[in-house]
Amino acid sequence: MKKLTDAFTALYNGDNIVKLTDLRYIPRWIVILIDISIVFFSIFLSYTFLDWLHVQVNFPNQSLEKRILLIGVNLFFMFVFRTYAGIVRHSTFFDLFKILLSSGSTLLTLMAINFCIGKLLGKSLYLYPTLFLYFFISVSLMFFFRMLIKQFFNILIDIKGASSKTRVAVVGVSDASVSLARAILHNPNYPYRLEGFVTKRSDSNKAVLLGNKIYNSDYFFKNKNLTKQFDALLIIKEIMSKQELEEWMTLALDNGLKVLKAPTLSKMRDSDLVGGIRQLQIEDLLNRRPIKIENEDVTKRHFNKNILVTGGAGSIGSEIVRQVAQFEPSLIVVLDQAESPLYELELELLEKYPEQKFKFVLADISNSYRLEKIFETYQFSMVYHAAAYKHVPLIEENPHEAIFVNVLGTKNVALLSKKYKVNRFVMVSTDKAVNPTNVMGASKRTAELFVQSLQNLEGNTTKFITTRFGNVLGSNGSVIPHFRKQIEKGGPITITHPDIIRYFMTIPEACELVLQAGTMGAGGEIYVFDMGEPVKILDLAKRMIKLSGFRPDVDIKIKFIGLRPGEKLYEELLSDNATTVPTHHQKIMISKDPLIAFDEIEFLCKQVIKAAVKRDKLHVVKLLKDIVPEFISNNSEFEVLDKKNLTDVSN
Repeated sequence: MKKLTDAFTALYNGDNIVKLTDLRYIPRWIVILIDISIVFFSIFLSYTFLDWLHVQVNFPNQSLEKRILLIGVNLFFMFVFRTYAGIVRHSTFFDLFKILLSSGSTLLTLMAINFCIGKLLGKSLYLYPTLFLYFFISVSLMFFFRMLIKQFFNILIDIKGASSKTRVAVVGVSDASVSLARAILHNPNYPYRLEGFVTKRSDSNKAVLLGNKIYNSDYFFKNKNLTKQFDALLIIKEIMSKQELEEWMTLALDNGLKVLKAPTLSKMRDSDLVGGIRQLQIEDLLNRRPIKIENEDVTKRHFNKNILVTGGAGSIGSEIVRQVAQFEPSLIVVLDQAESPLYELELELLEKYPEQKFKFVLADISNSYRLEKIFETYQFSMVYHAAAYKHVPLIEENPHEAIFVNVLGTKNVALLSKKYKVNRFVMVSTDKAVNPTNVMGASKRTAELFVQSLQNLEGNTTKFITTRFGNVLGSNGSVIPHFRKQIEKGGPITITHPDIIRYFMTIPEACELVLQAGTMGAGGEIYVFDMGEPVKILDLAKRMIKLSGFRPDVDIKIKFIGLRPGEKLYEELLSDNATTVPTHHQKIMISKDPLIAFDEIEFLCKQVIKAAVKRDKLHVVKLLKDIVPEFISNNSEFEVLDKKNLTDVSN
């Protein structure tokens, strides 16, 4: 009652739009009074029509009693079916159905009374046309009243939020596009206002859909006065190819429009529409069709098994844990040396998978004594080795740390997997291990060689498998989050070189490859992924700036800072002397890289580990170059070692 009083006070004071939209619902007693008024008016109209037609009614002297009976019966069924109980401003077909039930029951009851009185007195109390006329008039007016109130509130809310709402044009006129547009149109509380449709079709220029015009894209984007009436294009990403997505994005950004994406309504509840609509991100343009893992094989490898994930708190490791948890293993041991990320992951996983048993272990993989106790206790069936140092410039400055983690750590985990007869050991490697130009890549290639050498040792039962990835979208320290932070700060975006290119894949893709490799491998393979076309980092930066609503080199500057130590312009997935073998999965290949015998790589690893203990940077890198002859330093202090080797060869 207070809300209603406040609303009428607001009307008197002139602040009607704001206050009326704050009114949550019309009180039920007012709805009942209005419905009774409609009943009276319907009776009046019914008899007026009969009078115009000069129709003589039965029992004219009892007209008051007849009308009281009609009203009483109708009121009784209104309370039975609670036609007043719905919130009028949110009326739906269900409210019409309740009105039909109430008025229909009234009609049937009065017809029954009519029939009985007709049998007793020889003529019916009401003329049957009067009852049917009353039924149609009352039902129509009651539902019209509810639709009128609903539309009234929608208009008020639309006026109230007009300045703050995003004016959108939905791309396309397909069923999915129309469903999305209808959801926006019928929900005035959403922060979007439908202003039209844009399509490449030219046969719909004069058509109107859901009360809004359909514009041909050529006409729409050439007419600057028209595009100024919109704030954003709204696309459904799932029904577009990558080429179409890029085309619409370019057209929108070149004309000062934002690009919003929404999933199909079939993929979410209608109430989730607002949360489902987001600004298009650069990741959407880089995504490719993901690998589909063979769930039956993966389930068999993990169900009721003990699984270890090293580096489990990292970007790749944590996603492996999430995916493995879906296959109901007996236990997942998540091992990492980063305390805070491990704790945060623990909180997330315990909430997300309350039925799954986890063990979170804070440990350093270079400590073999600590690791052995873990292997002895849990008797793992699968080991996913994702622990590694990966940042090229940092590792170039601290090569001994790469040896401790990437070489010694991998050696420890692999040897313990062999000793405790782990069924499968899957190592996460990198494309930087191919023809490496930095210490990080060379250390990962050394780890690959050691892992492969274990496969054919006498008595070995473990299948050792390696997977190579490109750059992972959204991983810790990767280029896209870095650029995003720079844009948020107003720039500049820093790029090492205008011609630098990189391959990209998503974190889920990378982890699906890991799981797939674990089921496909017979042991000793290095799996590489068909990563599509490489992306020029300069183009990536310009797109991100445009998607953020800015102009490259105008609002956000782009600055070239030179290649970092050890960095190269392009990455490779295969070494020069490697050949590939296809697998049953068209996106996955096996790289046939040169091997080193176990005794030889074991001896070389011991030497480089001893050098790392002494913190002798040059000696560490020299030994890495002995292990990996194709390791040629680039833009690094260690280039001197390559020149020395060339001199020695020429002499």
